[in-house]
Amino acid sequence: MFQKILIAEDLDSISLAVQYVLKELKLDYFQHDKFCDGALLKIRKAIADQEPFDLLISDLSFKDDGRKSNLSSGEELIAAVKAVQPSIKVIVYSVEEKEYRIKSLFEKLQVDAFVVKGRESLYQLKTAIKTIEHENKRYISPEVQHVLQNKTGTQIDDLDINLMKHLSYGITQEEMEGVFKEKGIKPNSKSTIEKRISRLKIMFKANNPVHLVAIAKDMGII
Repeated sequence: MFQKILIAEDLDSISLAVQYVLKELKLDYFQHDKFCDGALLKIRKAIADQEPFDLLISDLSFKDDGRKSNLSSGEELIAAVKAVQPSIKVIVYSVEEKEYRIKSLFEKLQVDAFVVKGRESLYQLKTAIKTIEHENKRYISPEVQHVLQNKTGTQIDDLDINLMKHLSYGITQEEMEGVFKEKGIKPNSKSTIEKRISRLKIMFKANNPVHLVAIAKDMGII
């Protein structure tokens, strides 16, 4: 049974709803933080006190209130938490529905569950907690289950993402080699860049680089 839970959520109404679910499950020992930096500090303090959290429930988006922060997103928080406590269980509770972003949470950050905020989300959150705790299995909301079955995201690497990001900045394919060399991004040869962009256009059924960027943005890749 989860003994100690941390909720990272900047909206009080959502945090209270999550706390309601935890109380229904008789999981009464939890803390809450509205900021990613604060949540990470709580994780580190708990480790130092030899009373680590068992579960992190985190949103992905946190509003910028003007204060200086090191971590500004749920992904950054989860990565930082995993770096200091790899064994912690993580549930992402978010409105996000973009395929690549959800897929990367499971594949790159190794989260244990993803629950989409919505009409059935409290029930799904309860199910996610039970699934992780009692069955030691991953959970994903039914409406986005197809994301983990779509293999497209697994065929994309950091170079592909960099290429599409720079195309979205207005940098042409012809300019890419010089820009990559200047920034130290490798590989950066003209032939590699041309082959990668051609492969990406085929993979995403894009007519041209502009179309490719539009598709990548819709999927949440960039």
